[in-house]
Amino acid sequence: MSLDLQDVAVGPKGGAPLFDAISLSVAPGEVATLMGPSGIGKSTLLDAIGGHLAHGFIVTGSVRLNGRCVLGLPAEARRIGVLFQDAMLFPHLSVGDNLAFGLARSVRGVARRLAVDAALEQAGLAGFAGRDPATLSGGQRARAALMRALLAQPEALLLDEPFSRLDAELRAEIRGFVFEHLRKCGIPGLLVTHDASDADAAGGMVVNL
Repeated sequence: MSLDLQDVAVGPKGGAPLFDAISLSVAPGEVATLMGPSGIGKSTLLDAIGGHLAHGFIVTGSVRLNGRCVLGLPAEARRIGVLFQDAMLFPHLSVGDNLAFGLARSVRGVARRLAVDAALEQAGLAGFAGRDPATLSGGQRARAALMRALLAQPEALLLDEPFSRLDAELRAEIRGFVFEHLRKCGIPGLLVTHDASDADAAGGMVVNL
């Protein structure tokens, strides 16, 4: 699995691009980092890659995932997951049901429950399936959000400052947890951050917008 951007730029229709066109290739299990000042368009670029670009903006260039051009596809067909600044668990669902939301509809019954239980165990959250998301700590929410994203079997993962609300110690722990799982699963990641320590921990290419 590889994520390849060629001469990609984003901007308002009829206006100038928000940043100079970029090209990069992210190998399986690698995490590349996008850095730059606020408002330059880092998150907007992730929106364009994931298929969530706001009305009134256009993207130019090519985005290919495993050789497949994705820019013409709806978000649900791109196989690209997203981790946001906030863990964004559904408050009306239990922790287990939140994770199950990431599974394909074809995974049913006992197989569905076993998949969720295995993911919770990997996240250090064994026995948490029936818990209310509101009772989780920040680190627990972050781990649950990652496992939900991975259960959807994405071919790439976009990380939109997912560590920025965590204190330094927890930030290092969760960052390591996320990057380890991406490496283990062979999933290319693209990280947006303002923190150079995130880029150092990611260990991949760094692009300054």
